[in-house]
Amino acid sequence: MNERIISIESYSPLEIYGPNDRYLNLLRNRFPRLKIIARGDVLKLVGEKNDIEVFDHLFGLILVHFDQFGRLTENDIYEIIGSDSDQMYDQVRLKENSDVLVYGNHGLQVRARTVNQRMLVESSMKNDMVFAIGPAGTGKTYTAVALAVRALKNKEVKRIILTRPAVEAGENLGFLPGDLKDKLDPYLQPLYDALRDMLPAQKLLTYLEDGTIEVAPLAFMRGRTLDHAFAILDEAQNATLSQLKMFLTRMGRSAKFIITGDITQIDLPPSQTSGLVHAIRILQGIQGIDFIFLDDRDIVRHRLVKEIIEAYGRDAEVFRNKKKSDNPSPSDNPNDNENPS
Repeated sequence: MNERIISIESYSPLEIYGPNDRYLNLLRNRFPRLKIIARGDVLKLVGEKNDIEVFDHLFGLILVHFDQFGRLTENDIYEIIGSDSDQMYDQVRLKENSDVLVYGNHGLQVRARTVNQRMLVESSMKNDMVFAIGPAGTGKTYTAVALAVRALKNKEVKRIILTRPAVEAGENLGFLPGDLKDKLDPYLQPLYDALRDMLPAQKLLTYLEDGTIEVAPLAFMRGRTLDHAFAILDEAQNATLSQLKMFLTRMGRSAKFIITGDITQIDLPPSQTSGLVHAIRILQGIQGIDFIFLDDRDIVRHRLVKEIIEAYGRDAEVFRNKKKSDNPSPSDNPNDNENPS
């Protein structure tokens, strides 16, 4: 008799074994000569070597399917254990190459939903560094995180780095209790929210613990070289000129960078220049760097978000026109164009 131990410590046993071990029992029926013992996140196999090898291979396909689509059903198990395994693997890969970027938790399908979001996806496939610039609610960060998770699942990169400046949005929060992680996590919460949608909780926890996924403030990037990484800088409009230059020059071999930001919501003091505004001016035209500009047509949040942004835009235009009329330039004065003679 042969024995083998299979660990699923980065998965939830309930999601892999099924309610009341329903999926696991389907496997037991498929391998009646194999003794399959489940103890938490560990499977122990006892039986003939050939049965163990076939089980191991099919169980690996089940995990691949769960990684790609974020869930399992009885039909999925039947298809995997009842079909030619190589053909099943090809089907999984084929589905992965559809317009769905990531199959998240509970069957969530994350895909580009607007024209400019699709442009962002296409640009990321062609360029190593992409700037995604647009107002709130246009899916910049969410799409970027989906692209990063897809790259990690496809083994195109070895790790994901998510970062943003720790700048308060017009508020002085004062002293925050806890250790350094506790103090910084509130600033990074939108990145965690996106990851929780796209990765099983246990797998996300494992990735965060072993450093496969790192969520950190921008200041922690100094002095590093990010090789084989998919790095996302969120809220880049709040990075100073020197901070953004520092981040962009962290790019190492086989790396992908996406920089997202909204230049209408800069929270830096008036005396500091936004690094994102500066980068838009000086980096355009460099091969391998692309800029995607999203607008209110790409807003995918509540319909009121679009109307709110449009209202603020109209108000800003009225303010600019009033300021211009109150302070006319010399060219605005009709007398300036008259011949003094």
